[in-house]
This record gives sequence, C-alpha cells and structure tokens, in this order.
Amino acid sequence: TNIGSILASVNPYRAIPGLYGVDAMELYRQHRLGELPPHIFATANECYCCLWKRHDSQCVLISGESGAGKTESTKLLLKFLSAMSQTSLGAPVSEKSTQVEEAILES
Repeated sequence: TNIGSILASVNPYRAIPGLYGVDAMELYRQHRLGELPPHIFATANECYCCLWKRHDSQCVLISGESGAGKTESTKLLLKFLSAMSQTSLGAPVSEKSTQVEEAILES
C-alpha cells in the first residue's frame, strides 16, 4: 500500500509471474505515483522523474526485518532505474542490460 510516497510492502516468499517483468516496468513508466496500484516500480518512477525532470536529488530508504525482501527490493529499484536510463537514451525497455547495469545489480 502507499502512504504518499511511502510504499509498504510484504514479501510473498514466492515468485508472482509478471509482477516485475518488462510489461510492468513499461506500465509504471507511463503513469505518475498514485495513478496505478502501489508497486516498487511506481516509487522508482517517481524518483526517476524527480531526478531528471525537476533536477531534485533523490534518496530511497528500504527498511525491514531480516528476510523482508530488502535486497530484492533494491535490485528491482535499480533494475527499473537502469531500464529507464536506457530508454532515455533511445533504447527500448526490453533491450538487454548494459555492462554497467549488470555490475550494479551484481554488487
């Protein structure tokens, strides 16, 4: 659920097909925060928009207990931001990731 720009999420402890795929990235890229159901991609898109369109610095705080999904959430956020930066360079969202993206996600 969203509380303003705060996203509260629960780790389902199982994969949910399509929840974090390219189609979801594309959908959330096209909408502002609050226009679609709460999602980490909505939060990431808001950060991206504020960073590049308004030139505002951004910070994302990911918090939770052990096993809550902090690492996976971070990977998803970075995946979205990387895909959006590639899109801004003219590459489609579905294009293979760059070496820089792979290095960031592996770290």
